[in-house]
Amino acid sequence: MEKVMAIKNLKKIYGVHGPNPKVAINDISLQIDQGDFVCIMGPSGSGKTTLVNILSTIDEATSGKVILLGQDISNLSEKDKASLRKSEIGFIFQNYNLIETLKNKDNILFSLRLNNVSLDKQQQALIKISKKLGIEDIIDKFPFECSGGQQQRVAIARALITNPKILFADEPTGNIDSLSARELMELFVKINQENNTTIIMVSHDSFVASYSNKLYYIVDGKIKNLSNKDNLSQFDYYSEIVKITTQIDFR
Repeated sequence: MEKVMAIKNLKKIYGVHGPNPKVAINDISLQIDQGDFVCIMGPSGSGKTTLVNILSTIDEATSGKVILLGQDISNLSEKDKASLRKSEIGFIFQNYNLIETLKNKDNILFSLRLNNVSLDKQQQALIKISKKLGIEDIIDKFPFECSGGQQQRVAIARALITNPKILFADEPTGNIDSLSARELMELFVKINQENNTTIIMVSHDSFVASYSNKLYYIVDGKIKNLSNKDNLSQFDYYSEIVKITTQIDFR
């Protein structure tokens, strides 16, 4: 299996030269393979979002290495990182980050237009992704005219239209109802399995995490537990995740 990311002895310290430095990530090492669906969990302040920000090139580590798609990202210029984000990485955020003054179709096509993709190819890509995500009837609407679940699907379409190898999702179900959350996670599984897209997701919800195939549970910047779904049913995997989070959170 192709390795898409290797993290070695990663550390992140905020205020490293100040009087009260805070260790957010403390010597984490792990490997993520192509096609993995990884969920990163942990209590508030555990470092999970910091970790994902570093892995996705949004933030920088204090020390250690992140080898992303064969490149040591600490050696990349900001221009090269931006290019990597545009071509290989997709982002989905809790608050959608859609531009309210643009129609949904223009939000979806934003990155293709930045990359000067031809109008014909833009239209072909829009038709394909909107059909795949079941949003053909809302692409001419503005985000504020849509439900939370619909807006999240538009955000996913925007993230996927460039065919990224890795999709980062930070609390993607945080602002939608439970039914929309279930539909969204089923969609993530479909994207992961059909496109072999690697997904790295942050969540605090054990049910949401049960859709992944690998779990890293972080406490105080360290990985305290790793779980793999393997041949478990979703219910058994969910039960295992609940057991892990309960044992650690209340220890």
